[in-house]
Amino acid sequence: MTAAQLPDLTSYDGVLFDLDGVLTPTAEVHMHAWQTMFTELFTAWDITPPYSERDYFEYLDGKKRYDGVASLLRSRDVEVPWGDPSDPPSADTVCGIGNRKNDVFSSVLRAEGIAPYPGSLALVDRLRAAGVPIAVVSSSKNAEEVLQVAGIRDLFPVVMDGVIAEREGLPSKPAPDVFAEGARMLGVDPARSAAVEDAHSGVQSAAAAGFALVVGVDRGVGADVLLSSGAHVVVDDLSAFVS
Repeated sequence: MTAAQLPDLTSYDGVLFDLDGVLTPTAEVHMHAWQTMFTELFTAWDITPPYSERDYFEYLDGKKRYDGVASLLRSRDVEVPWGDPSDPPSADTVCGIGNRKNDVFSSVLRAEGIAPYPGSLALVDRLRAAGVPIAVVSSSKNAEEVLQVAGIRDLFPVVMDGVIAEREGLPSKPAPDVFAEGARMLGVDPARSAAVEDAHSGVQSAAAAGFALVVGVDRGVGADVLLSSGAHVVVDDLSAFVS
């Protein structure tokens, strides 16, 4: 579809963006970190079948870190104590394993940096020029760091992230709570706003929160999956809205 055939995002009261895989290619860093950590863990614990890329999309993408760990382990009939967020990365708990992954992610982010997708930045610039309120809704506790490293933190007056979700006791996507809270923080009505997501759980979250338009960005999960999850339209890149 051309920009003329797509919905005009400047006509909505607000636009709320997921971060990883939508604004920045940090999804690739997350995928690499999860694969590294779970491959080592599955080998050490003799867990089968081995970790695969599909595991990321089915059990990890879009979810809060610890919920993703528990979900993936459960898919292999493995249960470990939940533990506490303060657990060291060496702890064999859900929190410890999640913290182990986060160490890998942070190391890669600091070493290699990150830049926003050009098409996403162009859309953000257009929305800001039109005076449309925008926000970030991310399950990641690293959202603030990623936005700072990418040099785009100042573009978003509202960032609803995994730190806030944990503090407020909000459940992970696909539950609607994080997108609903993001809209509340931004001061917009979901029924007159748009949400942009690349994960099927995120699309489900935005749809359940009652957003008037849910845009799916297909970075690998598949257009059919995003549409069946509740996306109204799917694009390969957000440059489609500005070109």
